[in-house]
Order: sequence, then structure tokens, then C-alpha cells
Amino acid sequence: MNLLVVGATGTLGRQVARRALDEGHQVRCLVRNPRKASFLKEWGAELIGGNLCQPESLLPALEGVDAVIDAATARATDSIGVKEVDWEGQINLIQAAKEAGVERFIFFSILNAEQHRDVPLMDAKYCVEEYLKEAGMNYTILRLSGFMQGLIAQYAIPILENQAVWITGESSPIAYMNTQDIAKFAVQAVKIPATEKQTFPVVGTRAWKGEEIIAICERYSGQTASIARLSLGFLRLMRRVSRFFQWGQNASDRLAFAEVMATGKPLDAPMEDVYKTFGLDHAETTTLESYLQEYFSRIMQKLKEIDYEKNKGKKKNGKKKPNIRTPF
Repeated sequence: MNLLVVGATGTLGRQVARRALDEGHQVRCLVRNPRKASFLKEWGAELIGGNLCQPESLLPALEGVDAVIDAATARATDSIGVKEVDWEGQINLIQAAKEAGVERFIFFSILNAEQHRDVPLMDAKYCVEEYLKEAGMNYTILRLSGFMQGLIAQYAIPILENQAVWITGESSPIAYMNTQDIAKFAVQAVKIPATEKQTFPVVGTRAWKGEEIIAICERYSGQTASIARLSLGFLRLMRRVSRFFQWGQNASDRLAFAEVMATGKPLDAPMEDVYKTFGLDHAETTTLESYLQEYFSRIMQKLKEIDYEKNKGKKKNGKKKPNIRTPF
């Protein structure tokens, strides 16, 4: 099939593009900056310039496309925020896809979005879900909880660097999933009729609290973590303060999302029927333990190699020079 992947330079989008290419699909990626997406071209994808906030740029990207897999979302570092990208931009894309006659639309949302309408990102995701259902398109909505890739910066690296690991409030158990596994569901949805006009949770093998993840990192790294806790009240104060500044809008929206992670309510859902519908094997899904074990195995091996090279260099530089006397 001819697929358009939106948000293909992101953590999830790049895995979707890679998976689709590996399965033999023709993949086109909508990118704002082709130079930053050169790796996608090297993989075999076609790059086309475009921006969700510029509706006129979308129709050329959708020409000849059978299905859209939409993994776009505003980043905390972007100059534009959730409203522009995750709401207005998504509506632009859906309308353009419908006008272009695209047959299938795969959208990534967030688990339990309807329960947190006060959080800008979750409210935007929920509203797009509802808009997509009313648009008359052949959609599939995949509701996610969290990416394993994000755990490296949040837990693994601070522990390795002897820095504090921050935990917010009462840590909510989250069923993190490897983005490579999420990509399998997205690409599979395109070709399975039973997924049409349906909404599915797509989450990991079990939910984990922050303290449990820290314990795993400590075990595999051989180091003890320094844990610092942020109260829910402090998060809310920071959110209110950051809203006063234009540069703080994205940060404020992200802090609102962090509050959800600090309520103690689990982000998890049963997946048995989902695996059956998508024709995927639950046993092949990456577990959080195996993901972190592989990461620490690779990083510890690399650190040993670096340490070996440093020691070898010290011995070489510290070797006693021969006492050569000149005749003069």
C-alpha cells in the first residue's frame, strides 16, 4: 500500500515508517525539514515537505495515498503548542485526507483521554478522536500509555550519572510499551478489516510504578539511585506560573500531563482481545525488564571499553623513557 506517515521524525513515527518499509509498503513521510529527516530517505522512504499548520501543503502529500498513519504531536521544544499541532493541525490533516479520498486513517491517542479534559494534550486527543468518528472516514484509533524509550532519559541516565531521579507525587503505574511494538499494531491496522472504525488500547505487558522501574535500573546498573519527589501542589504551582509567559505555554501543557502521572491511578488496559484482532503474538512483545536489561548491557559494555582505552592510554603515557646519554 501507499502510506503517508505524519510525525515520522519522532520517537514513534520513525518506528512506524521503518516497520512499514520492512513489510514492503511504499512509504511517504510528511516532514517540515527534509534535512533533519535524511535518515528516513536512507531507509527507503519518500520525503515530502509539509506542515500540519499549513493546510495548503497537505494535499500534494496525500496524492495517491491509500492510508495515513498519524503520529504527529507538539514537542515541548516547539515554538507552537498543543492547540496548533494536536488540535488545529490534526483537523487540517483529516479534512485534507478526506478531500484526497484516502481510504484509511490511523490515529494515535492517549489512554483515558476523556477522563482528563483539563489537560490540554489529552483534551486535544479526545476531541480529535470525536472529530475523526464524525468525519465519515475509515479510521482506527490506537490509545497509548507511555513509551519505554522515554525511560532512558527519565531514569537510566540520571542513575548512571549519579544525578537525582525525580518522581512526581504518588507514582502512577504505567504500562509502557516499546515504540517498535506499537508500530506493529499501526501497520497491521491498515490491512485488517476488523480494526476499521474501532478504538483500541495499545499498552505494554504490565503497568509499572516509578519506584519499581528505579529498582530495575539499580539492579542492572549496579548503582544506587538518588530519588527526589515533586509534590502535586508544586507541579500545579509551576504550571500556573509558566502560563504567564509565552515561552512557557508548552512547558505548562506538559506539566499538566505530568499531573496525571502523579495521581496514582494506573494507565493500563486488558490486551488479550486486541492481540487476537490484530493477529499479533503477545509473547513477542518487549517486556520492560528485557528492554532495560538490553540497554544497560550495551551501555555498561561501552563504559568498560572506554575505561579500558583510558587505562591503556595512561600506561602508555606513563611508561618510563630510556635514559639515552648524548656524547656531548
